[in-house]
Formats: sequence, structure tokens, C-alpha cells
Amino acid sequence: MLPTSSSTKARSGSHVARPNTFLPQYLRKIVKWQQMDIEYTFWQMLLLCTSPKVVYQHTKYHKQTKNQWARDDPAFVVICSLLLAISTIAYCAAYDHSAGHAAFVVISVLLFHFFITGGLVAAFFWFVTNNYLREEVPDSHVVEQRVEWLYAFDVHCNSFFPMFALLYVLHYFLSPLLVAHGFVPVLLSNLLFMAAISYYHYLNFLGYDVLPFLERTTFFLYPIGVAIVLSPILILSGFNPSRYFMNMYFSRLL
Repeated sequence: MLPTSSSTKARSGSHVARPNTFLPQYLRKIVKWQQMDIEYTFWQMLLLCTSPKVVYQHTKYHKQTKNQWARDDPAFVVICSLLLAISTIAYCAAYDHSAGHAAFVVISVLLFHFFITGGLVAAFFWFVTNNYLREEVPDSHVVEQRVEWLYAFDVHCNSFFPMFALLYVLHYFLSPLLVAHGFVPVLLSNLLFMAAISYYHYLNFLGYDVLPFLERTTFFLYPIGVAIVLSPILILSGFNPSRYFMNMYFSRLL
């Protein structure tokens, strides 16, 4: 019985230690880019813009093989950060004249637009899903499942990338028109922001709807209705979100 008991403890110990060692391993891969699957990440990014349901179908496969919903590869976060930095540098090259201010803009966009905002959004949805959207399990013998914070951050990153493509990349090429004065720039800017925000929340919905232990996930679609209602109000009021957010960093547009 002793070998059996010790082996059981060993298995139990490895199971307990796994969550504690996962995050350091995840962070170590950031500096070891050879271990990151770059090709698969770009494939996911393309599908998030064209067929996002396929991405979350593969999330199910990942759960079956790795026994966790969250990615164990930081490649998506790293590449997203690099693309965001490159796009911000392009904006600075077009609209900024100070290298020091440009560096400040790049760092602040990376920190506040992606990491800090993403962390807060992930924490909020992690709290909401685990406390209000999980299905009640009547059988006490069934293992309780919870949303991992890192998975909530993954969902945010997945939802962020198509929004990045619209509000950072496409917006960059359209910015001479969008920041101009007049009704047409106001109309186009609001429509672009509405589409980006709506698609972001739709992908949020897909990310949490794939989890079998959550219910009432249509909660994540409600902000789309808010965006659709607010958009015509903002258009009629003459509010231009492109000018507003660009002026936050590049005051010479005023």
C-alpha cells in the first residue's frame, strides 16, 4: 500500500503544483521566442477577422489536450504588442514632431490601451462569469469549473485584435479624412468605431459562450445594442471620436 500511497501523493502534488508553475513558464516563453508558435498565432489572427468561431473550436481542442482553457503560449500577446507599437510609431511619424513625446505615446498606448485596460477588463469578466454566470451544479461529486483569469485575458486579446485592425490600422489610412471637419468625417468615424466596438463584444460573447459551464452568455452582447443606440445620437450631436482620441495625443490636430 505504501508505494500506491506515495505515488498517489506524487500525482496529487504534481496536480497542485501545476497552477503555481504555469505562469512562470508562460512568462519565460516571452524571452525564448523560439518556443513560440508564430505561424499558428498569425493564422489565429486572420481567422479572428474572418471566421472567429473556428478559433474557439480550437480552444475546445486545447482544453482536451492541455486540460486548460487559456493559452500556454504568449506569442499572441507578444505579436499583438509589437503590431500595436508599430502602428503607434506610424501615427507618431505622421502627426508628431517630438521624439520624446513619440516615445511617451508609444509606451502609454501599450500600457493603457492594451495591458492595463486588458487586465482590468479580464478581471471584471473573470469576476462576473465566476460569480454570476456559472451553471449551478446539483451533483456535489461533479468537479467545479471556473473561468481562468488568463483565459479571460485571452478572450480580451482575441477580441482586441480585429478592433486593432479597424481602429489602428484602417483608421490610420483613413485618418486624413476622419479628423477633418464636417458631417462626412463625423459619420464615417462613428460608424467605424461602432463596427469595431460591436465586433469586439461579439468576440467576447463567442469566447465565453464556448465554455460549457457558463449560462446567460448573451450578457456579452448587450453592449452592442448600446453602441448601436448611441451611434446616431453622437452623429447628430457632431461628436467625432477620431478627432477626440487623436487630440488626446497629438494636440496640433486641434
